[in-house]
Amino acid sequence: MSLSTGESLWTYEEDGERLWETTLGDLLRACAAEHPDRLALVDADPDPSRRRSWTYAELLTAAERVARGLLVRFRPGERVAVWAPNCAEWVLLQQGASLAGLVLVTVNPANRQAELDYVLRQSRAAGIFFAPEYRGFDLAQAVHAARAIAPELRETVSLADWDGFLASSDPARALPAVAPADPVQIQYTSGTTGFPKGALLNHRGIVNASRFVAQGGGAADGAVWVNAMPMFHVGGSALAELGTFSFRGTFILMPVFDAGLMLELFETYRGTITQAVPTMLSALLDHPDLAKRDTSSVRTIMSGASFVPAELVAQVKEAFGCQFSIVFGQTELHGVITQTHLDDSPEDQSRTIGRPLPLSDVKIIDPETGATVSLGTRGELCVRGYQTMLEYFEQPEQTALTLSSDGWLRTGDLASMDDRGYLTITGRLKDMIIRGGENIYPREIEDVLGAHPGVAAVAVIGVPDDTWGEQVGAVIVPAGPGPAPSAEELRAYCRERLARFKAPSLWYFVPDLPNTATGKIQKYVLRDRIDRGDLAGVQTVSARSLLVVPFPLGEGRSRPRLPALAQEVELVFFEAQVGAQGVPHVAASELLAAAQAVQGHLVHRLAGDQGVARVLGDPSGPAGDGRLQVVGWDGPVDQADPLPLDPVELVAEQHQLPRLLRAVGQDLRVQVPSVPG
Repeated sequence: MSLSTGESLWTYEEDGERLWETTLGDLLRACAAEHPDRLALVDADPDPSRRRSWTYAELLTAAERVARGLLVRFRPGERVAVWAPNCAEWVLLQQGASLAGLVLVTVNPANRQAELDYVLRQSRAAGIFFAPEYRGFDLAQAVHAARAIAPELRETVSLADWDGFLASSDPARALPAVAPADPVQIQYTSGTTGFPKGALLNHRGIVNASRFVAQGGGAADGAVWVNAMPMFHVGGSALAELGTFSFRGTFILMPVFDAGLMLELFETYRGTITQAVPTMLSALLDHPDLAKRDTSSVRTIMSGASFVPAELVAQVKEAFGCQFSIVFGQTELHGVITQTHLDDSPEDQSRTIGRPLPLSDVKIIDPETGATVSLGTRGELCVRGYQTMLEYFEQPEQTALTLSSDGWLRTGDLASMDDRGYLTITGRLKDMIIRGGENIYPREIEDVLGAHPGVAAVAVIGVPDDTWGEQVGAVIVPAGPGPAPSAEELRAYCRERLARFKAPSLWYFVPDLPNTATGKIQKYVLRDRIDRGDLAGVQTVSARSLLVVPFPLGEGRSRPRLPALAQEVELVFFEAQVGAQGVPHVAASELLAAAQAVQGHLVHRLAGDQGVARVLGDPSGPAGDGRLQVVGWDGPVDQADPLPLDPVELVAEQHQLPRLLRAVGQDLRVQVPSVPG
């Protein structure tokens, strides 16, 4: 590489690195030819007896069968959506679609009806493969309803009928020729319109970007990558999966992040590498099994998506005896753009996002003039090279705003570059919120809230948060002259229409919004007022609720059922509001003291989308009786501030869960939604 004298321009110079001119299918074929009997994929169910695995030879055979089944229904070049959480079928479908020359449209399983409708219609998907349900939401019914608004949708296949789909595969069907430059995926990402835009990615881009990141992370032949990142995201279906295959390794696919399960998988499969957002790292460090599990095989842990404190980097390196790397990326660039070196200092690991990946050019420009700025000056981060997307699918105007005629992609991120080529992110031009690693576009939420009859105007902004990076905040101008809608009413309204993680948790009610002369809302003014404390917010996600969670403490108890139950409890109680009147106060210091010895006894991810709830437990009952009293909150608690809690202790068995949820709600004097039981 070279840095132009005094300018924030990184130009990559040849030093032996070459692009792999290959496709996903060719990569899998090469793996199977070189290591047919090496373990390629493990579907890491929490119950070891239910785990499934494939060697490279078996994975290629299965993927080719999927490809031929797809070609019975679709033509090469058509788009096929997948709407499901992490599972082996997701990987098989991805690999099969690539062999069949199809474009896979990835859909977040947390999406709701309107979001699904938009993706299917905008992508002109000819088919969709879907899980029957996800966290209590009926995906099958949503797909059925989507048929009415997605006229090109011909085929719908439930993963519950996967065997039936495979049975329809035609062994005689020839597989088409697929080129490295051909499109392979559409991943929807936040943009400048009300709904996300579909970044059209190609084989060359996702293979090479993933390979270079794995290489930068120290991956070696036969690497074992334990992955909890969602497959609908470029971090799962590209970086983790293809980074593993690039080194002929073993891809351990977790259904969802669970700190205890990840530690067990490190030990069982001798995991060598993973990537996790900071909240996941904290959960791993806090989990009691960390001291019990053999994690000596772990060589590298990568992180990113939000600020990673230097002390967290140091703690992870010490706890696992591993190396550490920070990655920074964007879907439009096939994943990662920059990466810190394994031997970088903890300060560089936390304060910078490293240097650009091989074979890409990077510059920082003045957003107004387009001129390259001097070193150390803040400007917009731009990238050119093989990593740039093909386009925003069938959105030429939006594509032109992002991709210039000379190949530079404007990321919308504000950054600065030092004289070593290390970059530091300083803000965003794009009005996007990043909560716990999930990108959230305010316009989509504003459109939903703007349709509420009690809302005259709304601005959605990111509010800094120590745990999540940012929380979603909504500034509301109520529509008069009747009573203003409550924060709880508005959040429930959003939850019916948006994915859970997009619903605002902080609400600010104002008589009017600050505007420019042309009528554009000045969101920076609102942010400044919130930072100064001039605007008082209402928090609808309860930070001070008592949770009673079923947790099998004794030996021989069935652990696999825990995550599902924990999700049920979290969905109810992290959004319950504790009544302000008539509820006894318990000093936070008392609860914290009791909890310190057992912190981490409970799953640290409670149905949060890439987020980890901070959970403190008090197993005061006899060991193994299933009793656990838990206090949960989303942020730090001042020990001098009493918590309005009414302690409850209940025996929680699976069949008693609905009754117990209602009982705890009554005891806390909160309104708990009805749970079938």
